[in-house]
Amino acid sequence: MKVVVMGAGVIGVTTAWYLAKAGADVVVLDRQAGPGMETSYANAGELSYGMTSPWAAPGVPMKALKWLFMKRRPLFIWPLISPTMWAWGAQMLANCNPSAYEVNKGRMVRISNYSRDCLPDLVADTGVSFDMREQGTLQLFRTEKQMKASKADQEILKRYGSPFEVLDRDGCIAAEPALARVRDKFVGGLRLTADRTGDCRLFTMALAEKARALGVSFHYGQTIERIVAEAGRVIGVDTDKEGRVTGDAYVCALGSYAPRVLKPVGINLPVYPVKGYSVTLPVVDDAMAPQSTIMDETHKVAITRLGDRIRVAGTAEIAGYSGRLGPHATDTVRHVVRDLFPLGGDMERAEGWTGLRPMTPDGTPVLGPTRLRNLWLNTGHGTLGWTMAAGSGRLVADLVLGRAPQIDMDGLTAARYGR
Repeated sequence: MKVVVMGAGVIGVTTAWYLAKAGADVVVLDRQAGPGMETSYANAGELSYGMTSPWAAPGVPMKALKWLFMKRRPLFIWPLISPTMWAWGAQMLANCNPSAYEVNKGRMVRISNYSRDCLPDLVADTGVSFDMREQGTLQLFRTEKQMKASKADQEILKRYGSPFEVLDRDGCIAAEPALARVRDKFVGGLRLTADRTGDCRLFTMALAEKARALGVSFHYGQTIERIVAEAGRVIGVDTDKEGRVTGDAYVCALGSYAPRVLKPVGINLPVYPVKGYSVTLPVVDDAMAPQSTIMDETHKVAITRLGDRIRVAGTAEIAGYSGRLGPHATDTVRHVVRDLFPLGGDMERAEGWTGLRPMTPDGTPVLGPTRLRNLWLNTGHGTLGWTMAAGSGRLVADLVLGRAPQIDMDGLTAARYGR
């Protein structure tokens, strides 16, 4: 079977590797010059299984209003004249209730936990190296109110079997010794012990090489112009350089850009780009730098140790498909790393980045079949593409090859939107 995979980010490459490992002939198309050059390039680096939750949650609308007036706010909304944006926002608000949250959380945890279990086998099979650490995530609370509010999260973590520790100030310092210098800035934390960290782009590049060794053909610099369908199936993908690329089956792993190529063939997905920012800086003092991931609950910023670098990522900006990195766009993430780890890294050498997260209004990715019988989806992972990549790639590869998926597909497909 020949399979054409659209997209060479972490989702597309992981899918391609699983397909090739099972014996498929795989072609990967991507407009960039190499793998992992867009959303996978400089994300937070968290494999955050314990923090798998939809953004649409009870109380979020009120929090969002408060965030808009913060000096260093985690949320920006640009009021574009965009029916797509406002329709997506309305759908997200409709999911901000307890019953929808429970359903969406359960779906997301199902694929996240599956991915958590798949990744060690993938790493063992391939030997890929990507600065992985297995020291958990520390959700840091600056106020007693945040600490008390985390009890609801603790109940959910218990229900889904996600291990955690509730830490006081000294417990946080024991997990992250460099925090001793700023102990007056926080009151405690929640440590998610099953979480891992790693450089998503390094992983994607290394896995692409392993996939190439299995026979996967990567065609870079190819902008996908259209999917061509006829009689209920895809007959090819037209690109600007090579013309039409054909196969027996097709996988769309184009992240935020998936709706643009799917809509002309009658597949309307509520996936919308939510812009995020990061900076990466070199470690200058190991003792003063983070050892794993710290999530600042106030600013919604993650600080992650990646080998001899620190990655600081956060901010949610709803601004359409803008890729602009303005002069003050990374001010919030820079502030947080200066505030908590002032001596750990060299801010003078910090490199800024921005990328588009493909968000669904309910938080759950869109995986599996479509109305076109040989077209499959692997998109809509939001901020959790890195976390869910291994599980999503294996699941979609199994479906394409006609093998029974190892987890329940209920609620993971486009059918939940009535499409």
